[in-house]
Amino acid sequence: MSFLSKHHLATRANHLILHQQKHIIMKTTFGIIGAGNIGKTVARHLAKAGYAVAISNSKGPESLAGVVADLGESVKAVTAQEAAQADIVILALPWAQLSTLTGLTDWSGKVVIDATNHFVTYAPDFKLADLNGRASSEVVQDFVPGAYVVKAFNTLYFKVLELDPQEGNGKRVIFISGDNAGAKVEVKNAIETIGFAVVDLGTLAASKIQQPNEALASLNLIKL
Repeated sequence: MSFLSKHHLATRANHLILHQQKHIIMKTTFGIIGAGNIGKTVARHLAKAGYAVAISNSKGPESLAGVVADLGESVKAVTAQEAAQADIVILALPWAQLSTLTGLTDWSGKVVIDATNHFVTYAPDFKLADLNGRASSEVVQDFVPGAYVVKAFNTLYFKVLELDPQEGNGKRVIFISGDNAGAKVEVKNAIETIGFAVVDLGTLAASKIQQPNEALASLNLIKL
């Protein structure tokens, strides 16, 4: 067999592997609990990449008819209980509503992306909850017992997050933190598939640096 034939077969094999990997990734479903600015923005990126997305809020699916019509065919409005059944669940709800999560499903072993910030009031004062030194995602973990929590999507203003992640010759950075390596790989793969670059900061305790008023809050970095 000639070198060119071997090279051709190797190239075809690599393309087949990439196609199979993409097919597996796209079979992953996402449930978003919270349909505010961050929830809708992440849903739009996921839908654009071909993922099936279920989005919910505290008012019920009927209130989201206009939202899903705007986001596209692959996004459907559901109850929070239904959103919690997805392969990966994204939390984008207000901090005051965390207590509603515990009874939605058996969270054991589920990958959960925590995109919340611990605001107890909003404009103009933006007060933060007193967490007694804990990272906010460690507190979130208490409300989804047994889940593999990964902190992501909380540092950028939604107007920045909704932009094309490709910026010049680079990609916009999403920071992640979490204690389970496998869950972080799943989340990293999904974030990269929708076009962003990922920077892994380490454990869930390390996610403090992603919180409001900390070093990475609102920091818009481009990875070349």
